[in-house]
Amino acid sequence: MTRKQLELQNRFLNTAFWIASATGNVNMARIMMEKNHRLQYIRGVKYFPLSISALKGKYSTVKYLYEKSDKMTGDPWTDEDRESVLVDCVERELFDVALQIVTDRPELASTVSLLKVLARKPDAFAPSEKNIVMRIIDPVQPAAEEDTDAMKLLKIIWKHVCETKNLNEIKNILKRPPEPFKPILFVAAERGNTRFIAEVLRMYPDLMFDKNENRHTIFHIAVMNRHQGIYNLMYEIGGVNNDICLECDKEGNYMHHLVGKTSKEMTAKMAGASLLMQRELLWFKEVEKIMPACLTEEKNIDDQTAYELFSKENEDLVSSGLKWMKDCMVVATLIVTVAFAVAFTVPGGYRQETGFPFFINDTSFLVFVIADAISLFFSTIALLVFLGVLTSRHGQRDFLYSLPRKLMIGLLALFISVASMMVTFSSSFFVLYNQGLEWVPILIATFAAVPVIVFAVLQFPLLIDMFRSTYDSHYLFNSKKRMLYNIKPKFQSSYDTVMV
Repeated sequence: MTRKQLELQNRFLNTAFWIASATGNVNMARIMMEKNHRLQYIRGVKYFPLSISALKGKYSTVKYLYEKSDKMTGDPWTDEDRESVLVDCVERELFDVALQIVTDRPELASTVSLLKVLARKPDAFAPSEKNIVMRIIDPVQPAAEEDTDAMKLLKIIWKHVCETKNLNEIKNILKRPPEPFKPILFVAAERGNTRFIAEVLRMYPDLMFDKNENRHTIFHIAVMNRHQGIYNLMYEIGGVNNDICLECDKEGNYMHHLVGKTSKEMTAKMAGASLLMQRELLWFKEVEKIMPACLTEEKNIDDQTAYELFSKENEDLVSSGLKWMKDCMVVATLIVTVAFAVAFTVPGGYRQETGFPFFINDTSFLVFVIADAISLFFSTIALLVFLGVLTSRHGQRDFLYSLPRKLMIGLLALFISVASMMVTFSSSFFVLYNQGLEWVPILIATFAAVPVIVFAVLQFPLLIDMFRSTYDSHYLFNSKKRMLYNIKPKFQSSYDTVMV
């Protein structure tokens, strides 16, 4: 095609190059650009090709077109076009491209609408999750965490805002709602965007006292949504956290009342009623610990103390958790019954003259007997553990440590018994078909492994979560890791001496 033909537009005013950019066909776009460099400046429906590829989130195409656009310079580009590309890159999480744009064109750092977008993206700021061992090592030898591209972008924009605006202007910016009736800082708190909030408060700590229409601070929002990262920032503000704790909302709820209410966020995260109840108890005890003693028995507008509200909100979790344990006990009972019966029904039968099994000298028969015994023993342990749980005292506070430990023992014993039962089943075929048709027991043993794998896939995540919640719970509320004041705030407020 000729250069002129490449510039032809359809009835929607889109060129073939524009369509290739919109669909992310970077190879086709590159071929056409080699023939006609002007194609990148021909608008389609309102957008430049670079603009539409950013809007659609086509990473490779955006990178290529931005390099060819000479940093979006020239007459065709307006400030509105540049800001649109930048905002779309952040919306579509093309943070490295957005960072490059702001670096190349520092004047775009004044695009405060980016704060609205970044507030809604907590995952963009989060480093990779660490395992239990690394969390133990970190307090002893903390490793410097490299900023993500989103954090680098936030620092550039927030620094520009702080250098060019006063506190009242900044508050007005942060009050612009990225979502209906929700200011920027409160959206970040609701989404659990800890690093966004820490960066904002680091420069202007007074913002932590701002309230929304329900008279909640960002820390109240964090407690309601169970975001421990934001909550842990309270450990860094020293005695000022008492001022936060003394705040109550329109319904007379203090912070420990709010943690007593069921959290949809936590319900979606936790697997199983028992684990959910345990995590809710951990949260309640933590918030109760930082509240002033004079507010412990304070009642809200519904004449409820925090513990009364917590008990009422979570009473269904107790019954659900006990029902789940009862179901596990039924499974353990069935396995005990089967394993006990199998012990007296050996494959091949018994010799009439001696009473010993026919295949007593076979290795596969020995495996059969041992596996059946293991299955019987561990299923009995699981049965006794679950029976002990159901017949013992089970108040809400027992879900904190006592019941989870018993559940872990019961689940682990149940898994071992199921695995042993499948080994018993498979080995019986090796006993019967040891003289011929060797492929039959091998095939059956392969299929017998499927239930064990399914059980492990379904139950082991719960077991691991329960272990972490029980023995790793003190890392949830870690007051040692500092995020706020490793950098000096821009200005000294009246309470800085208390906080630092």
